[in-house]
Amino acid sequence: MKVGITKLTKSEMELKIEVPAQEWQEFLDTAAKELSRDLKIEGFRPGFAPLKMVEEKIGIARILEEAAEHCIQKCYVKAILENNIEAIGQPEISVLKLAKDNPLEFKAKVAVMPEIKLPDYKKIVAKIERKKISVQEKEVEDALAWVQKSRAKLTLKLGSCETGDWVEIEYSSPQIENNKKTEDGFVLGEGKMLPGFEENLAGMAENEDKKFILPFPKNHFSKDLADKEVEFQVKLKSIKKLELPEITDEFAKGMGDFSDLAGLKKSLEEGIGLEKENAESQRVRSVILEKIAENSQIEIPKILIDKEQNRMLEDLKQNLSQKFGTALEDYLTRIKKTEKEVMDSFFSEAEKRIKNSLVLKEVSKKEDIKVLEEEVKTETQKFLIKYPDLKKLDPEQLKSYTEEVLKNEKTFKLLESFVQKP
Repeated sequence: MKVGITKLTKSEMELKIEVPAQEWQEFLDTAAKELSRDLKIEGFRPGFAPLKMVEEKIGIARILEEAAEHCIQKCYVKAILENNIEAIGQPEISVLKLAKDNPLEFKAKVAVMPEIKLPDYKKIVAKIERKKISVQEKEVEDALAWVQKSRAKLTLKLGSCETGDWVEIEYSSPQIENNKKTEDGFVLGEGKMLPGFEENLAGMAENEDKKFILPFPKNHFSKDLADKEVEFQVKLKSIKKLELPEITDEFAKGMGDFSDLAGLKKSLEEGIGLEKENAESQRVRSVILEKIAENSQIEIPKILIDKEQNRMLEDLKQNLSQKFGTALEDYLTRIKKTEKEVMDSFFSEAEKRIKNSLVLKEVSKKEDIKVLEEEVKTETQKFLIKYPDLKKLDPEQLKSYTEEVLKNEKTFKLLESFVQKP
């Protein structure tokens, strides 16, 4: 088999493949055998008639078509493997010569992983500063108050509700999701709802209904509601008095393995600090990729961006369904946009994500980051213990995904080691 490779762009190439007549004949014989299984040819068992007789029965065109399909698929895969070509997506095939007693010739135009020219990334990362993390006393007190509230005792309350009560409501609006009824529960006066909403609930009694109109903020995320007056219909379903436990050493002991209140506060402080450290690591990693990508030279194949845009659209569909119970079609009607317009709006973010991913992969390659088989096995087991419902996943796909996650993590940690310490 002869393979000629022509580079069309930095992320696209064309393979011209010639399959020798003898090898091509084997595919013709196999195709004839397969096609003759459903034929009745006197003197021969199904699948054993000679090529010439099968040809007379069904025509050479059918045999050539069947043989070419299998030959092209096999020879194309062989060509990209033997030439270490990182192909992306399906190739665009053009048959150049298709006949008996001649070599089969075809062209395969395919997108490939692009060349990536990285800058001096160590020098770039060395200019990035990691922020110093500190935990304020107020943050610990706020966390303690949240823990206290989580252990509050709720008792039914007669009469009207007031600030500090736990209320459960059902509300709707003709201007929101076609007047769909929504249930919610919260501490009155803590500002969970839209400004002015909770003030309208104060003084209401159990099973009481109320209508009121509220102005939505100018900067509200929904353009259909921003800077408009919206009508609400609310029913107060129940009122409960919130009795908070006293914060003492005994309270702390009841929260876990703590000898006193000071121990609980220290644990909360460490937890807040860890959360802040993790958040800072995510920020630093984002900056690292952004800075390296800005100074890298990459021609991103359109097929990768298209794929990411489609993934983003699927994520949007899931979020709309799970969080708001809304279909994409209804959402598009509300924002007055087509699916294509939404997809187009994803382009810049999709391009950024792909570029960052390619940069991280290239750094990993340059630094020769390795992941041991035992590491993959251990992490895979942890994953399946945490998510037992995903045991039906293809083992090889899960292994490949886990290996990539571990390799990315190692690459990030290496890059973070070059960042300026606070």
